[in-house]
Amino acid sequence: MNNQAFTANIETPLLKAAAGAEDSFHSVLEGKGLALTRDECSTLQINVGYLCNQSCRHCHLEAGPGRGEVMTRHTAAQVVAFAANHRFQTADITGGAVEMCPELGYLLENLRPLVDTLIVRSNLTAAGARLPLFIELFRENRAVVIASLPSPNLGQTDSQRGQGVFERCIKAVQALNMAGYGVKGSGLELHFVSNPSGAILPVAQEKAEARFRASLQKKYGVEFNNLYTFVNAPIGRFRQWLWDSGNYTEYLGKLKEGFNPCAVNGVMCRTLLSVGWDGYLYDCDFNQAAGLGLGGKKTHITEIKEPPLPGSAIAVGDHCFSCVAGSGFT
Repeated sequence: MNNQAFTANIETPLLKAAAGAEDSFHSVLEGKGLALTRDECSTLQINVGYLCNQSCRHCHLEAGPGRGEVMTRHTAAQVVAFAANHRFQTADITGGAVEMCPELGYLLENLRPLVDTLIVRSNLTAAGARLPLFIELFRENRAVVIASLPSPNLGQTDSQRGQGVFERCIKAVQALNMAGYGVKGSGLELHFVSNPSGAILPVAQEKAEARFRASLQKKYGVEFNNLYTFVNAPIGRFRQWLWDSGNYTEYLGKLKEGFNPCAVNGVMCRTLLSVGWDGYLYDCDFNQAAGLGLGGKKTHITEIKEPPLPGSAIAVGDHCFSCVAGSGFT
């Protein structure tokens, strides 16, 4: 079969055993007459490593303080060289905790001239005492900051991410606001992302955003641009928690029940190329966590001459149900 015309079915044995091959993600797509293939590649997402100051239960990468996988200058230079040879609209830097990667400044400064939009994702706590330096680095490079904040409630946030995290997040956001981030008319964008803490799907995004905005403004004077509610993907540390708590099958069932055919065309893997801390390529960050290489193959960024072409295969697993549940994950 032509590799340019189908969705690569790469479900892992664990996922197949739990879900049954007859209702795997690949089979459900086929049953509905749908195909998940690539469009024009407009976003280069760079995962700088799995080192993080936190060990959140929902983390699909199993990031934490003990992880040694961090992008080197050599790999960062390869990423910049690739971006320089191709026209990406957006560069999206993620982790792990991006502030813990020594090459973050190098990437920001060298990618900024190459793209229209430069995104940096932060957990709001990793910068510590160096937060002012990072904020200035973000400002200088006009980076869009996407920050993780599970809840506007102290108890819920600390329950998911650790004691004292909420207070540190609020202080970081207030500092970002002081620098203009999230403030109307500043041109400096600050967005929040929120993940549920358990085996549940997130509430409607508009409703959640209204609650965040009202609570954070009233209690802490916090401003931000938008809130995005994300479904937790059943991989990594979250998948292990689902298994240990006996919630895996039920949770996967919820994702399947929420399958929205209209969301398939908008999923991020259709227009995104994900590069890992070691330079290997994936269709998305979730596939990186699941070990599913680009289009089902192990490929290094130095081994390709151009981004994947429209119509190219996308590797899938049953974690992909999380990206097409409800309004989708774009």
